Amino acid sequence: MINEIIKKNGITFGVAIGIVSALITATIYAIDLNLFTSWWIGVLSILTYLILGIVLLSKTKRELNGVFSFKDAFTTYFIAILIGILISTLFNILLFNFIDPSAKDTLSELMIKYTVNMMQKFGTPASAINEAISKLKENSPYSTLELLKGSVFSIVFSSIFGLILAAFFKSKSTQE
Repeated sequence: MINEIIKKNGITFGVAIGIVSALITATIYAIDLNLFTSWWIGVLSILTYLILGIVLLSKTKRELNGVFSFKDAFTTYFIAILIGILISTLFNILLFNFIDPSAKDTLSELMIKYTVNMMQKFGTPASAINEAISKLKENSPYSTLELLKGSVFSIVFSSIFGLILAAFFKSKSTQE
């Protein structure tokens, strides 16, 4: 049975993470689609989620009077990221596949240009660039299937962060 504080905080922060993610996506969408290819947006997003995770675990540990096992810390974080990623993915599916499907095509073209640029900077042979372009054209990164695949990757990647944060926030053993 999951502790009520862990469940409540995980759900609350999960909804917050999902809303923040949807707002970031909506803001980028409204300002300039080119921002989706900016590396600093990705770094800023990761930092935002990391800060929210730290706040979540700090708050939960405090509410549990400092008694916070590794399992409880990870469970709290995992609930939050799972809900957050699901909300974010649902928003992205709605935005890019129902509200404005043409943005999906525009973003695919921008991603291809960005990829070609990066590959040329690294001196990649033209044959490898052409192969990469054909693969990118086969799968739109904003199609429903690709967004769902990306959400699985996000859950795995976030879980690694969660394991690290859980190790940091767990209570110190009384048998030291």
